[in-house]
Amino acid sequence: MQKTNDTQPVNTGNSKKSGNFFRSLALNLKKDYPVLILSVVAFITLGIICFFGVTKSLTVAAFSLNEYEVGQIADRTIEADRPLPATAAYPFAIGDHEKIIKKGFAITEDGYRKLEKMANTKEYIDYRAYVDTLLYIFLLMILWTLLYSKPLLGRKAAFKELLIQIIFFILIYGCAMFAPRIQFFARSSYHLIIAIPTALFIFLITLLFGERSSVFFSIIVSLGVLNASNYDLVPFLFTLAVSFSSTRIIRKIETRIDMVFASLAVAALNIVFMFILKVLFNESFDDIASIIFALAANGFISGILALGFITPLEQVLNTASVFRLMDLSDLNNPTMRKLLLNASGTYNHSMMVATLAENACKEIGANSLVARVGAYYHDIGKMDQSEYFVENQSGQNKHDEMNPSLSVSVIRSHVKRGVEKAHQLHLPPQIIDIIAEHHGNSVIAYFYNVEKQNNPDVREEDFSYNGVPPTTKESAVVMLADTVEAACRTLEKPSVSRLDKFIQQLIAAKLEHHQLDNCPLTFKELTVIRESFVTILAGYYHSRIEYPDQKDPDADEKKKADEIPSSKKVASKIKSKKEEKNGK
Repeated sequence: MQKTNDTQPVNTGNSKKSGNFFRSLALNLKKDYPVLILSVVAFITLGIICFFGVTKSLTVAAFSLNEYEVGQIADRTIEADRPLPATAAYPFAIGDHEKIIKKGFAITEDGYRKLEKMANTKEYIDYRAYVDTLLYIFLLMILWTLLYSKPLLGRKAAFKELLIQIIFFILIYGCAMFAPRIQFFARSSYHLIIAIPTALFIFLITLLFGERSSVFFSIIVSLGVLNASNYDLVPFLFTLAVSFSSTRIIRKIETRIDMVFASLAVAALNIVFMFILKVLFNESFDDIASIIFALAANGFISGILALGFITPLEQVLNTASVFRLMDLSDLNNPTMRKLLLNASGTYNHSMMVATLAENACKEIGANSLVARVGAYYHDIGKMDQSEYFVENQSGQNKHDEMNPSLSVSVIRSHVKRGVEKAHQLHLPPQIIDIIAEHHGNSVIAYFYNVEKQNNPDVREEDFSYNGVPPTTKESAVVMLADTVEAACRTLEKPSVSRLDKFIQQLIAAKLEHHQLDNCPLTFKELTVIRESFVTILAGYYHSRIEYPDQKDPDADEKKKADEIPSSKKVASKIKSKKEEKNGK
């Protein structure tokens, strides 16, 4: 707090805060300028679509011509803002500022024809309706920005995700706006919803980007359809219902054949939603047959098309869709086979880590498939130098003859090598993140302690991994599973109680060293993870009974070893007797 004179204080704290805010805003805009450019391009594109939609729709002063009819009492006065000459289609002229209809009076046939002439004349643009639509789209983009912010989405939305969703939104918005130009879709609101491919794009978004992203897109696209259909509630409610139900149906599928059943389910729900809306709005069921068939075809064909589009899209966008992850989890793929041949110990370790991580993620509601695939590939960086890692060693440890600093360089290099191989294999970013984060920036304790005995001033940073702590639940679970699986191999007499206590200590150590600070795991979820680990490992390390005829494979060798000294004793006795005789 400073004063320029005796009476007027200057609040430097607020000025600093405002300065920090604007600097932060400028930094974010500079960092996310591709998203900003994308938003501007999307707004311009939607503006062009709205322009053609408004100028070629039957709108008068922001009202639909369909709301007027001959004999109706006008709810407002409408006058022409410019003169319109007679044409072949409309052989009558309209004067400047001529009153077409008057509030409180019945609309005549001549008045209705003049309204129709104004709406269909290209030169007569309803700028008020156009500006209203632009304002609506602008507000919708603000809502879109809020929904896809990191606090609500739970992660930072990728540019490619926003791009593909804007493309999908424009396609749906365009269908809802221009479909009524075709006579079949212009019959009623229930004919219009047939032309809107909502289920197709919801299927793709759910598979490519997840359930939460699809739910937010459902809200945005439903509000877009509301505007494109001149604020008709039937298309809006139908789009919202189909979007939410499609998201729910598709979120748990695991195989491609499941897409067929999902398509049939959506086709049936389309019909159900249509019946409900007919009842709610007290509509006639006269044209129900054609609508039922068309809506069923819409739902089924949407699923089949989504099945065809998902493979090229997941390759181009490099997303972790369920089908892509299932392909990567195939243990017969070249990478997994090479890992088995070159580093069999690491391969077996990865299989156990995958089992632990997958079950733990299922228990806490995280993506178990991402965790399983991430665990399979988390140590692929060990393939080239497998002999330097203890799980692959069967004889002498190469690190016994190496300087601890050199050993640390070799050990932590497997993370960097793994990330490089993952990029070469074009693995999804979620899997690459698990590979990069599964050790975080933790200390390589064994070599650090060895070096500390010789050099007390050694720094922990020199003996730490160069990665970052896990940022997702799946990555954190793989880290914990990796640590637990490796450590429990050294535990003597691994009973349930000993496993539970030991795993609790391992998790507490990760917390103490701030390796779980960046991930959204709760203490309750850590407890569930620990219990899941104990259950799996207790079954893995359970004791077995000894069969009656079972022989110890080392028994023969032990017997031979025992016989060798006894034969030496006999030979020495014979030798001593001979010496006694010779002496005598």
